[in-house]
Amino acid sequence: MSDTQIPDAPDSARRTADGGHHDAGDNGYSKQLKPRHMSMIAIGGAIGTGLFLGAGGRLAETGPSLALAYAICGIFAVLIVRALGELVVHRPSSGAFVSYAREFMGEKGAYTAGWLYFLLWAVTGIADITAAATYAHFWSAFTSVPQWTLALIALCVVLATNLISVKYFGEMEFWFSVVKVSALVIFMGVSVFLIATRHPIDGHTPGLGSITGHGGLFPSGVLPMMLVMQGVVFAYAGLELSAVAAGETANARSVVPKALNSIMWRIGVFYVGSLVLLSLLLPHTAYSAGQSPFVTVFAKLGVPGAAGIMNLVVLTAALSSLNSGLYSTGRILRSMAMAGSAPRFTARMNKGKVPYGGILLTASFGVLGVVMNYFVPTEAFDIVLNFASFCILATWGMIMLCSLLFWRRSQRGLVHRPVYRLPWAPYSQIVTLLFLLAVLVLMCADGGVGTRTAMAMPVVAAALVGGWFLTRRRVAAIAAGGRRPGDGHAAGAAELPAGTAGDSDRER
Repeated sequence: MSDTQIPDAPDSARRTADGGHHDAGDNGYSKQLKPRHMSMIAIGGAIGTGLFLGAGGRLAETGPSLALAYAICGIFAVLIVRALGELVVHRPSSGAFVSYAREFMGEKGAYTAGWLYFLLWAVTGIADITAAATYAHFWSAFTSVPQWTLALIALCVVLATNLISVKYFGEMEFWFSVVKVSALVIFMGVSVFLIATRHPIDGHTPGLGSITGHGGLFPSGVLPMMLVMQGVVFAYAGLELSAVAAGETANARSVVPKALNSIMWRIGVFYVGSLVLLSLLLPHTAYSAGQSPFVTVFAKLGVPGAAGIMNLVVLTAALSSLNSGLYSTGRILRSMAMAGSAPRFTARMNKGKVPYGGILLTASFGVLGVVMNYFVPTEAFDIVLNFASFCILATWGMIMLCSLLFWRRSQRGLVHRPVYRLPWAPYSQIVTLLFLLAVLVLMCADGGVGTRTAMAMPVVAAALVGGWFLTRRRVAAIAAGGRRPGDGHAAGAAELPAGTAGDSDRER
């Protein structure tokens, strides 16, 4: 094999003596995440900035039909997570879908999936610190503090806590999720009471009149509801976090399915249910892009301190999302670095077995978010949201392609599908891919920020192609035997476990 020839076929993946795939990026992690951590991480991944902050502006734009958009996108989000869950049960890996792309699509597929996912969380981190700074301005003590300063503080605090150990990450996400879920449960309980008793809110009586008396289900027409789906897709980013965390929990094959099985009702209750209640409580014109809709309700309700408490909750959600992004990209980048397609320093781990190199690389992009909050504080969230929407569409597309290829290999008898699987394959994968393509087209057709984001996609594609040509020699060298000509140990690679060959051809 020449030093630039990269094995792309599935048979080129490294395999253990029993024929299973092995990813060197899975070595070195501690198994400190417990079932309760995994369960709450799965819940927390489904509740983030896209709901707590982004829903305000989208409600004002599309009205009650936003709940329908969330329901439609939620169905496909469930299919994607179910497909990813099947792959996790097939083989748990901290590299998650990047590792699966390597197994079924070769190194080019892993490279593409990994860097798109990195871009997703890099720009989502910008959205999160922007949201955190926006929430902080709710309190009078912070109104005089520049938004970029608050964004910088949020980034530094979360970065510091993320670098300790996976155990602390799990505990932090556990309690973040407890706070978010508890707040939503309380909100929904209070909302049902207000609607049932028709208790006035800022002079308005909640109920169906909030919908029928203000333009109906589609006050601005059907098209705005369709166009807003790009932002709705962003709200579901994070559902794949459980798959990344699977590599750091014991008994992942039994723990992960239990954590993922409840996603359907979580989406129905927390997302769709909350939006229906918000639409019944107040007219859609009462909400705005600059404030969380949950805070709007409690502020207009006039309960002393209620709005401040809810604002603290949504601030927690933003910090939780940022924490999750740093965690997941650190693991993804390490998986790529061990294969040679990411910078070598991203493979480094500290004494707490945390891949700090990848975490620091992702956090460095947060500095860009601080700059954006300095120059364009009012547009920063919308700009990065649209770019992140493209990245999550691409990431989900890669997941479904891996699932489809896995299904095809199972039909050839090369792998066995586990009991926990994506139903209705291969139609589920095909329909989901068509849906993601339709959302991408809608994003390109949308005016303003959406169109400008679409115009940036060729730049992203060119960067990916250029990066591949810069790294392909190192990838080929590691795939051929773990060393790059003229270098020492390649890419910080760890020794493979006993029984693992340098490439599959030796085993086969």
